[in-house]
Amino acid sequence: MAKKASENVKYYKNSNGPVIGTVSRKVIEKDGLYFKDLDGSGDFKPYDDWRLPAEERARAYVKALTTDEKIAQLFISDWRMGKYLSQFPDHQPQLDESGTLDDAEFIGKTIFGEQHLPGTTELIKKWFARHLILRANPVPEDLADWLNQLHAVAEECEHFVPVQVVSNSRNENGELVFGMNDAAGIFAAWPGTLGIAAAVKGDSIDLVDDFADCVRREWDAVGLKKGYMYMADVVSDPRWQRTYGTFGEDPQLICEIFRHIIPRIQGSEDGVTADGVAMTVKHFPGGGARENGFDPHYQMGQWNVYQTEGSLEKYHIPGFQVAVDCNASSIMPYYAKPAAAKSAPQTDKNGAPMEMQPYGFAYNKPFIDGLLRNQMGFKGYINSDTGIVHNMSWGVEMLDKPERIGFAVNNAGVDLISGLFDNQFGREAYDRASNDYYENHPLPEGFSKEELVLTDEALDRAVTRTLTEMFKLGLFENPYRDPKKAAEVIADPSDWDKAMDVHRKSVVLLKNDGVLPLTADKLEGKKVYAECFNKNSEAARAAAESLRQQLQGTAELTDDYREADYAVLLLNPSSGEYFNATPGYLELNLCDGKDVPNVDNEGRPTEETHKETTLAGAGRIAEIAKAIHKNGGKVIANVNVTLAWEVGNVEPFCDAFLCGFDTYVSAVLDVIFGRFSPTGKLPLTLPRGDEVLAVDKNGVCISPNDVPGYDKDQYMPDSLKDENGKAYAYRDTDGNYYEMNFGLRY
Repeated sequence: MAKKASENVKYYKNSNGPVIGTVSRKVIEKDGLYFKDLDGSGDFKPYDDWRLPAEERARAYVKALTTDEKIAQLFISDWRMGKYLSQFPDHQPQLDESGTLDDAEFIGKTIFGEQHLPGTTELIKKWFARHLILRANPVPEDLADWLNQLHAVAEECEHFVPVQVVSNSRNENGELVFGMNDAAGIFAAWPGTLGIAAAVKGDSIDLVDDFADCVRREWDAVGLKKGYMYMADVVSDPRWQRTYGTFGEDPQLICEIFRHIIPRIQGSEDGVTADGVAMTVKHFPGGGARENGFDPHYQMGQWNVYQTEGSLEKYHIPGFQVAVDCNASSIMPYYAKPAAAKSAPQTDKNGAPMEMQPYGFAYNKPFIDGLLRNQMGFKGYINSDTGIVHNMSWGVEMLDKPERIGFAVNNAGVDLISGLFDNQFGREAYDRASNDYYENHPLPEGFSKEELVLTDEALDRAVTRTLTEMFKLGLFENPYRDPKKAAEVIADPSDWDKAMDVHRKSVVLLKNDGVLPLTADKLEGKKVYAECFNKNSEAARAAAESLRQQLQGTAELTDDYREADYAVLLLNPSSGEYFNATPGYLELNLCDGKDVPNVDNEGRPTEETHKETTLAGAGRIAEIAKAIHKNGGKVIANVNVTLAWEVGNVEPFCDAFLCGFDTYVSAVLDVIFGRFSPTGKLPLTLPRGDEVLAVDKNGVCISPNDVPGYDKDQYMPDSLKDENGKAYAYRDTDGNYYEMNFGLRY
């Protein structure tokens, strides 16, 4: 077996400049310094000179690249590692000589589209692909080896362009979910982003600094230099499946978090640095304004609806303005398109009416080129969401695939298209600018040729922007990382300790009649019953076994709740699946076998129903509580908040009620048993019940989809308001409202 690239890197150290790392690329010596020979000519060119500004080098290098090389750099898509193929269980890998890269051909089919792909080496050398999405969950050594090997293959090409691999976030605890949490448990694992927000609200923004520093160090250590993270979206419809990837519903908190997180992950307030990690902030202009929660991966979710006048500017844009001000390297537009007919008037940054063209935001010139670039001042590049050219081409279905590429890049100003490696369609869009295609084919109605073709100007602009990021990150000089050092960085206990501290701080105490903390004196001579509830009964049983093991030595356990003095119940509900739409609205009620209405193709409720379960065996909670209370005992329950759950089926039976956000069970137990005093505050409002989410026959929700929970009451009908003028937030049996910023102390 040939040596891995990791074992064959040669380093050249500049006394006052970057280290040059190379496997096969020649190095030029000039002025007593070392430079990498990017075009292999042996001549020193401006783009070789690391002393020049990154953008200047990028503009110069674009002129040296062939048209096909540049077109290839318009596209980014999922890619596989030879040793980690859980995403592709039927694929048989063919490892390269190093045992690192998968060189087998591959027919890939996902929700986004289908494509026949070459092996990795051919993808880089002959397809010129330089942007890949990693969804595998490898150990640090394997990840560094794989990334190093990609760069080594790229060095063998005529023009060296490093391979920019991007990933969704990897530093949050939680269930592995394609497209959101593609990885977990390898890098230092903090609570979910909602949990980070809960901890900040109850403690200090300083913990975000620790989190961001950890992300930057760990990612840079393995050579992973770009992340699809984080979400600046404000949760305004609680039925949105992606709620759990956000920082909640508070625009001010989101702004504060981004002011800290962007410069610390990217390396500086001025943007990315050689030891930083480029961020792609999602999903402009805010994915939270869902129509009754429908996700735009599906046709019925293709609209962003702004029922409330001024909601776009007031709630949804502020986080993205901070991202712009903090020089986020890239911004990702959402799939959806603005719904003019269903929306109240919205204004741009100048107070003028916002134009609502019915195109997905990656195709939407008024939003991308007009609002984001010209008014908000964004200087980075636009990375589309995945699948816009194929299955999620909302608003431009009448265009063919080359036209969609041209319309996104040439008209709207997109620089990197996610989904598939559409080199062929990109080439066709480019050729149509100069051939006679539209002399023999009609233009789609309402479009001009100039909007639909790919011009040299647009192509060079896009590639210059993505190359600028690579130059700033130092990938041209030294993309290589030491796998052993990477493992050492990620194993650093200080980051894991800080993460654990935030897990504890993320726990929110919602209700307590004095039972907590459950101290040793309260437990003396008492028996504890422990059970876990999940959407999946098998998962619940496994979680319960783990819980009981963690309780060993803390309390005397019993398997019979009828003889218990205390019950500790951990609830982990789930609703629908990220890439699996339900027949109706996303269910938020903690329920088992609930009859709920279906919806039609327009998203309106029908007379037909189906059954939904978010928490298998949920009805047993009342049964357990009745038995415990009969003994004079107490019930303590914790719910994992990944969505804004309706808790009315659970909370009344509990004497103490808590929530976490993909928080470690051990951290929840620390709060329950008094090893940590709770500080967390709710980052979003838990809705009262179905009545405040009711949708009429026309598909209009009684609570506006574009307004965050903390502000919905002013739009609710008086008939739903209580004596305090509150309607939307859940009110518990103690009279507390589970609204944003709520959280008790002992």
